[in-house]
Amino acid sequence: MDQGIGDLKKYIAYLRDIKKFSPHTIKAYGIDIRQFLEYFSQQRLEPTRANVRAFIAHIFARSRNKATTARKIYAVRSFYGFLVRSGALAHNPLEGLSSPKQERRIPRILTEGELQEFLDALPEENFLQLRNKALFEFLYATGLRVSELTGLRAGDIHLRDRLLRVLGKGRKERIVPFHEQAAAVMGRYLRCLRAEFPACGDRVFVNHRGGSLTPRSVERILKAAYHGLSRSQPHVHPHLLRHSFATHLLQRGANLRAIQELLGHSSLATTEKYTSLNLSDLMRTYRKFHPRDGAGHE
Repeated sequence: MDQGIGDLKKYIAYLRDIKKFSPHTIKAYGIDIRQFLEYFSQQRLEPTRANVRAFIAHIFARSRNKATTARKIYAVRSFYGFLVRSGALAHNPLEGLSSPKQERRIPRILTEGELQEFLDALPEENFLQLRNKALFEFLYATGLRVSELTGLRAGDIHLRDRLLRVLGKGRKERIVPFHEQAAAVMGRYLRCLRAEFPACGDRVFVNHRGGSLTPRSVERILKAAYHGLSRSQPHVHPHLLRHSFATHLLQRGANLRAIQELLGHSSLATTEKYTSLNLSDLMRTYRKFHPRDGAGHE
């Protein structure tokens, strides 16, 4: 167990310093791998293929969640892959083991009308209201991850050209355009920011004291703003605006490859979930309006 924890510390350092993973991802990997190591230590087992299969059955029986089980398997497989590459192990005991097959979940979105109504209704009578409007306009205008948005610096935003320089997952840089309305809101916000907090440095989005704004704070702010305007959506979160951004572009004819670049997905397969969403939307429309389809008629 002690050796395993030592290896885990090296792996965490690798994820942090080399792979540049987010603190949230690193924490999740650490929890999953530690659970694996503790299981084998307590059971006094070696991580053979048969024993690893028993562990997979054990964690699935506890959670009954295929996604959770698959995530843990991926984390442990990556850990052992690191040990093999570093020469600490001869082979990866999880190599070739399949994860539980998961159903592809279609991301929920807000409609164009719902988002337009929400964004247009946001007030900007004071600094915090203007900051919130700039936050949500930019989330929908660019499709950024919330961590990318809160990490923006003043030098990343080019208002005249309406372009953003974004540092995404794995420290990969990409350029994302934004529309004129978002540029106008951001211009007003930045002027107000400099007047309100002249010593905030190059941070773009700050809290009420001028300090860094966290992704979790953005989620709380969005929920309060959305439900404060009496919207009926039961659960809103920043990623919902990212899903909506991608789907609305696709529904209006944007190329899937272009959407992949805008979102910063390393694989086109990740972006393809939005085609499933679009197909689902088309099927609902067809069943509702086609005169020969009886699914939507009384």
